[in-house]
Amino acid sequence: MNLDFTQFIPSMPYILKGILVTLKIVILAGIIGFILGIILSLLKISSIKILGWLADAYTSIFRGTPLVLQLMLIYFGSPQVIGYQIEPYTAAVLSFALNSGAYISEIIRAGILAVDKGQQEAAIALGVPYGKMMWDIILPQALKNILPALMNEFITLTKESAIVTTIGVMDIMRRSYQVGAENYSFFEPLLIAGLIYYLMVMTLTFLGKALEGRMRRSD
Repeated sequence: MNLDFTQFIPSMPYILKGILVTLKIVILAGIIGFILGIILSLLKISSIKILGWLADAYTSIFRGTPLVLQLMLIYFGSPQVIGYQIEPYTAAVLSFALNSGAYISEIIRAGILAVDKGQQEAAIALGVPYGKMMWDIILPQALKNILPALMNEFITLTKESAIVTTIGVMDIMRRSYQVGAENYSFFEPLLIAGLIYYLMVMTLTFLGKALEGRMRRSD
């Protein structure tokens, strides 16, 4: 093997700028996906069956098709469907948020159902409105139980964000590939990209465990 990492040292600042691009996509998509997941989970446990069916259908579609397909449909298909070319960054955030919302909805739904039914019965007996009961009583308890699963989804989102390179978003992978093309050597920059992703995931894992431990101590 003839590896030379020194030739890529001048390009490191350029590659590292991709971290900010990746984080912007992941954080924004994660927030939107979380909000969407809460809404979908509430629809799934709603007494109105048609709402539950619609939420289940949404989840089935986005969990049953590849994320890269959803990304390409939104980006490459937007001119044909809406007559307007969506920006690569916007398409990335939108596709990741819609996909993540489907997975998060199942996580939150499971967390809500795991909360002792006596909590809900007591709130109803006290005349607490449904919305206030879910927001102040049920959801906080559910979130404590599902925090590890939510962090895992966020970590998965971080790794899968690398596919945005297929639509030209200047993330870590795209920049690493460009540096490799300029130097006619791809192994080293792609290995550097892999190391960056690994360090990001390990950081998220550490933060998730710290947050989980803090929430347990607050019980």
